[in-house]
Amino acid sequence: MTRELLNTLFVLTENAVVGLDGEALAIRVDDQPKRTVPLHHLGSVMLFGTAHITGPALAKCAKDGRAVNFMDFAGRFQARVEGPESGNILLRLAQFSAHTDPLRTAQIARCVIAGKLRNQRQNLMRSARDSKKDEDKKYLQAATDAIARLVPMLPEQPDTDSIRGIEGQGSALYFEVFDHMLTVPASEFAFTTRSRRPPRDRVNALLSFLYALLTTDCVAACEGVGLDPQLGYLHVPRPGRPSLALDLMEEFRPVIAERLAITLINRRQIKVEHFDDFEGGAVLLNESGRKTVLSAYQERKKEEIEHPFLKDKAPLGLLPHLQARLLARHLRGDLDHYPPFLSAP
Repeated sequence: MTRELLNTLFVLTENAVVGLDGEALAIRVDDQPKRTVPLHHLGSVMLFGTAHITGPALAKCAKDGRAVNFMDFAGRFQARVEGPESGNILLRLAQFSAHTDPLRTAQIARCVIAGKLRNQRQNLMRSARDSKKDEDKKYLQAATDAIARLVPMLPEQPDTDSIRGIEGQGSALYFEVFDHMLTVPASEFAFTTRSRRPPRDRVNALLSFLYALLTTDCVAACEGVGLDPQLGYLHVPRPGRPSLALDLMEEFRPVIAERLAITLINRRQIKVEHFDDFEGGAVLLNESGRKTVLSAYQERKKEEIEHPFLKDKAPLGLLPHLQARLLARHLRGDLDHYPPFLSAP
């Protein structure tokens, strides 16, 4: 198998300008040159906050099929610019056909959630093994056992609504003990419940930022295969919502985003000073924090693992692309079911 993990250019500096310089992108800040990146090294560009791109550079990226993503300072997706659509129409027809069949839709959703539950359990078991506190081990093991009891219930669920119910139970059990996977004082990183819009504490701010990055990667993976990222099976389609990309990322939340968040906190690579508090209770990563997390995220994506279904090694960052291809093979009828990614024990 040919392995290729397209690199992404992240531009975080306020008011940075990305321009075109021949076959390269040139980044300037306050009219001073900072960096030049050859275009053939890049698969996409992500601009944060007030960073922006010139018309010629944007046109070149669109012509070459290189997506340009605009994110706010919190890492939330704002907009995406890309060139003409080149997706495979026969694959899209198969994707749409499966969506109109409740049994096919439930089958795909069931596989996705089976993978997510398994990967949540692996996170809990790993933290229980590493924990030095008996109380933490007890809570983590209890949640592990409870989630394990949910998995055999999935085949019994007749439709996607009931499958979502199982997913909700699993996530509730998982996040109830999430703080027991953190080894730093609660005064620095307290976690009680998942909060999103806006994040209400540092752990949630970190998770939301990582989820935003992972969503962008999953959108790119769907589009790279020729699937429509808007038409999902587990997530209900809504205007502007990348439902299929959200389906795809469910099995990667524990493996890539949550495990990285736990590691960054426990190793004190991310600290209190990397966050800003805002009026109304919102907590967000500041520029220094975003740079730290992005650097760690990119390094995490370079780590190689053996894919349990393909029996071949690949970087973690390539996994969404591989899973999108496996989903496409299932939709075409080449695979009887969609094989979710299952992390190693």
